[in-house]
Amino acid sequence: MSATVDVTTWYLEQTSAADRVPAREPEEAAALRVERAEVPSPEFSRFLYTAVGGDTTWVDRLPWTRAQWRDFLDRPGVETWVAHHRGTPAGFIELDGASGAAEGTVEISYFGLLPAFRGRGLGGHLLSLGTARAWDLADRWEGHRPTTRVWVHTCSRDGAHARANYERRGFRVYRTETEQEPDVPTPGPWPGA
Repeated sequence: MSATVDVTTWYLEQTSAADRVPAREPEEAAALRVERAEVPSPEFSRFLYTAVGGDTTWVDRLPWTRAQWRDFLDRPGVETWVAHHRGTPAGFIELDGASGAAEGTVEISYFGLLPAFRGRGLGGHLLSLGTARAWDLADRWEGHRPTTRVWVHTCSRDGAHARANYERRGFRVYRTETEQEPDVPTPGPWPGA
């Protein structure tokens, strides 16, 4: 029998653009550029996913094939925004407005920084920009209702400051769940790392 661990998941939301609390601009703002990855790339998205989540047990998408990545990224209302620090990818925020388009709901499906860029004020800034974009997502995608809700979930396996960062940006917890999950090792940024 494999070992299990209790994992607490917090679901957080904003129900009005007025809920947003922007982060202060980081000291390194001049060296930071945030732009949309306009060409859906399964390889690049998988790189971001493994580089950011490799030390925090992001394993859900590791079995995805290239076709599954492509199918997800090609849906209208899915956007990936990448932070570059002096030309190097530092983190990303992935918005999924496709699933809740009819209701005006946008999920922040993934968000985080590569380990070398954490603790420098960049995460709050990227989350602020990404959340602002989530509230404006309907402007970009025809057929989407205006955004009425932005939500995200984080868990006790994510970064130690993830939940606090969401709450500082104006997200409120609306549901908490604790479940037993397999105690899997952190996958690292590549197989065998």
